[in-house]
Formats: sequence, structure tokens, C-alpha cells
Amino acid sequence: MIRSMTGYGSAKGVVDGLEISVELKSVNNRYLDTSVRLPRSFLFAEEMVKSRVQSHISRGKVDVFVNVDASQAGDMTVKVNEGLLKAYVEAIVHIGEEYGLPQEMTALSVSRFPDVLTVEKKDLDAEAISAGMREIVEQALNDFDAMRLREGEKLRDDVLNRLDTIRTLVGIVEERAPETVAEYRRRLEQKMAEVLGASNIDENRILAEAAIFADHIAVDEETVRLRSHMAQLDTMIRGNSPIGRKIDFLIQEFNREANTIGSKCQNSDIARVVVDLKSEIEKIREQIQNIE
Repeated sequence: MIRSMTGYGSAKGVVDGLEISVELKSVNNRYLDTSVRLPRSFLFAEEMVKSRVQSHISRGKVDVFVNVDASQAGDMTVKVNEGLLKAYVEAIVHIGEEYGLPQEMTALSVSRFPDVLTVEKKDLDAEAISAGMREIVEQALNDFDAMRLREGEKLRDDVLNRLDTIRTLVGIVEERAPETVAEYRRRLEQKMAEVLGASNIDENRILAEAAIFADHIAVDEETVRLRSHMAQLDTMIRGNSPIGRKIDFLIQEFNREANTIGSKCQNSDIARVVVDLKSEIEKIREQIQNIE
């Protein structure tokens, strides 16, 4: 199944007491361009996230947002500066004895002295967090891929429908092109009859002129190539691998053949068909800009 380049996916989980949420969104881009936004203290996981994105996506501008809520993690510890506290207590005892002052110390009162208590953050287990985050990123990517597949199905169906329309239009061109040559011969005979008189018309000259005209306006080669391109597109659009760039090139060939047919046609009816043909090709070109 083909995938759209645009999509959204998300997932949440808890790793080592940390609540982690991952969101992905993408838009069209010629190549893969991945941007990962992580909290500063979790930048060690950036390459892992990019690696997982690259394993799922080959083309598009992808933004990945990773949020970490550590409020419930219990990763803060309070430590007592034993040496400093002892020095404070000894100094207070000395002041009391030296100046006859009461020594009313409590645990709460001495804990308020500067730097007696320090709050420290527990070291992160980078390896464990990366492993857990990887699973959440994979879940988000699976959700992301599911949406891209749904969009891809719609794109595939639209392209196939337009391809059927193009086949019909090419068939009309193939049917009417010989009629154009026959009509040219009739007009040529009429003009020569007016100039030379009906009894003096050279049949061989008529045939030669019609043959030259037919050669100039023949679109057999173009329609054959167009049908070959259509068969290739039909096969590619039903496949499973990323084919956006290949289809982009193929549509250029569609346009080239359609333009050549338009420049050769000498019939207003065919000209209108070519306009419709080029319109359908352009609509396919617009649609494939969304295909990975």
C-alpha cells in the first residue's frame, strides 16, 4: 500500500517514573527532514528517535515532539551537610557558654541555617530511559503509519480513477486521428478540383500530399508510449514500496507525450480531448506530491 507524506501520530507511556508523550506530524518534502524536540536533560535520546523515524519514513518533513513529566518521578533527594551542621551547633554552644545565652536549638531551627540541607536530583538512567522511550516512539510511529496508509488508499483510488479517464481520452485520440487524415484528403481534393478542374486532378499527388500530412500529424508513437506509461503507473501505484519520486518522473513523461499530441493535432475535437487529457495528468501530478 502506498503512504501519504502527511500524517499525525501519538503515544504515551511511563518510563522509570517519568510520564513520556510522543507526537509526530509530517508534511510534504522532497527528502526526509526530521526535527526532534526534547527536554534538554533528555537530549541523549535524540539520535535514537531520529533512527526510529528513518526506519519508518523515507520522505517528508517530520516534526517529533517528546514531552517528559517528572513531577511524579520522586527523583529528588534531600541531603544533610553533616560537617557544616556540626560546625553550626558547636558555634551556637560556644556562644551560649561564652556569653551566658540560652541554647534553644531544635532540628527545625538548625535546618534553616544556610546550606545545611541540599536538594539533589537523582541521576537519570539514560540507557533504561532510552529503551523505554524507544517503545513509546514505536507506538507513535505505528499510529502515524496507520493514518498515512488511510490517506494513501484515498490517493491511490483517486489516481487510478484518473488513470481510467486518461485511458478513455487516449482511446478517443487514437480513434479520431485517422479521421483527421481522411478529412484532410477530402478538403485537398475539393481545393484542387476548384483550381485545376475535376477532370485534371492527379490522384497520385493527392495520395502523396495525404501521406505527408498523415506523417506530420501521426500520434501513434505518442499514444503507444502513453499506454506504456499508464501500465507502469498502474503497477507502481498498487505496490508497497515508496514510489513518490518515481511517479513524479513518470508524470513528466505523461506531459511530454500529451504536449506532443497537442502540437501535432489538426482537429478541434482532438484539441479539446488533449486539453482534458492534460488536465487529468495535472491532477495526478498534484496528488502524487502527497505520496511518499
